[in-house]
Amino acid sequence: MLAEERLARIVSLVDTKGSVTVAELMEEIGASESTIRRDLLTLDREGRLNRVHGGATTSQGALFTQDDSVSVRMGQHVDAKQRVGSYAASLITDVDFVYLDAGTTTAQMIPSLKAKGAIYVTNSLPHAMRLASMGFKVQILGGEFKSLTEAIIGEEAIESLLKYNFTKGFFGTNGVSEEKGFTTPEMKEAMIKRAAMRQCKESFVLCDESKFDIVASVTFGKFNSATVLTDNASPKYRKNKNVKEV
Repeated sequence: MLAEERLARIVSLVDTKGSVTVAELMEEIGASESTIRRDLLTLDREGRLNRVHGGATTSQGALFTQDDSVSVRMGQHVDAKQRVGSYAASLITDVDFVYLDAGTTTAQMIPSLKAKGAIYVTNSLPHAMRLASMGFKVQILGGEFKSLTEAIIGEEAIESLLKYNFTKGFFGTNGVSEEKGFTTPEMKEAMIKRAAMRQCKESFVLCDESKFDIVASVTFGKFNSATVLTDNASPKYRKNKNVKEV
């Protein structure tokens, strides 16, 4: 494959998927890791994609319409998720009443939680089981169970949320955009996130750098409606007061 053909193929893959890892590109294109990393550097300098740690994201603001399974997302950007999750956990005190959103990034908060006096409410069955096994006070929403993301969703879950008033809420997201806000591919999950955010005194959205300038089908919050906790933000986002690099 010629160099320019390889570069065009990389851009096409990144624009189609929104974000890809170096390993995925190596498998798709059949090139070495050093070649892929060199190509990503070239394409980033030309403005044809955004190079991030371990891969690249589109510069076109790809639109996601489907979610990946938890098993897939658990293996993506693990170090960044752990760093962000650990910092987020440090924000919780014993007097907090906390909403913990389903997701693989919020899951990384749980090993670092220290506030035994706090009460946790979640729409994630795995989160609830882990919290309970560690001795935390935990409540879980009722409703429809979505196996792909291991989340409780639906009208019953939204009704449950309306009786709570949280001091802090921690949310995962598929995309972060100044223009489109925080987005997720699935309407029912967006409705849960939106309802929970409205019940929180403070909201925090956890994301790794690959989520910036990515847009999924449904917006669940405006960009300025929450503090963004991330491992690394581009200069475009770093200037915002609600973006915190950890």
